[in-house]
Amino acid sequence: MMTPEPSRPDTLGDLQRLLAQIEDGESSVRLGKRSRQVLSAMVTAPQQAAVSSISDLAERLGVSPSTLSRLAQRLGFDGFAGLQAVFRRNVTEGKSFYSDQVSRLLDSEGDGDALARLARLGRQENANIVDMVAGIDGEAFTGSARLLVEARRVRVHGMRQFASLASFMAYGLGMLRSDAAPLDAVRHGVADALAQLDEGDVLVVVSCFPYTPSVVATAEVAARQGISVIALTDSSGSPLAKVADYSFAVPNHSLFFSNSMCAFMLLAEGLLCEAANLLGDVGLTALKRREQLIDELHDSL
Repeated sequence: MMTPEPSRPDTLGDLQRLLAQIEDGESSVRLGKRSRQVLSAMVTAPQQAAVSSISDLAERLGVSPSTLSRLAQRLGFDGFAGLQAVFRRNVTEGKSFYSDQVSRLLDSEGDGDALARLARLGRQENANIVDMVAGIDGEAFTGSARLLVEARRVRVHGMRQFASLASFMAYGLGMLRSDAAPLDAVRHGVADALAQLDEGDVLVVVSCFPYTPSVVATAEVAARQGISVIALTDSSGSPLAKVADYSFAVPNHSLFFSNSMCAFMLLAEGLLCEAANLLGDVGLTALKRREQLIDELHDSL
């Protein structure tokens, strides 16, 4: 018996569910790896997909306009305009990213038991990690790690859930070198923190759709001041990618009710490991000195 053709997706939620099914091999729709990455980037940043021309969107995503047209046709639309209409309806109807994510999670509750849903989430996160690693430019990765090692000062900035990732990166880098910290560690405000940085210092920014406006503004101001910007974000069309010296597109499509963090965390760990590799004995000495100080503090307690 032939599998019935899936109905054409009419909402952003439909596209998200279809993408999850395609990634899990549970849909009759078949997309290549690059097409899945493009669709994931569009779903992750629906506002950009809604307002960009096909040529502008294709340039941001690093593909040709014909790729977007073929993708739309594979999804059941006559052309790109039909696919874009889904994103435009989502934007004009004022849908909330987080409530839509929760709706997807609730919709999946009937898909087996709790462990089955955990296993599915694990497969999705694994796919995010695999796609992230496959899409990384080696020169950008090494160049970013070198900036983290050689810059006089390094600051890391993220808000909301990405504040934890910023803190993790700053802590890890601080184990290897001096003057690495969260941007506003002393809570005097971002403007004051940026004023302490000079041209050639480094700011790492982390955010994805829906982008935190203050993080975007901070990156833009830093770039204008000659501060080197490294962006960990969700697509080449991200507003952070536009101002960064180096940017990394991190897939974050999963059933988690907010932005998925697994691939972001791996990228952060990878950059820190490469920084440690570049520092060599210098980094090892810093780690040993830190351990010695910790032991001395413990002995004095």
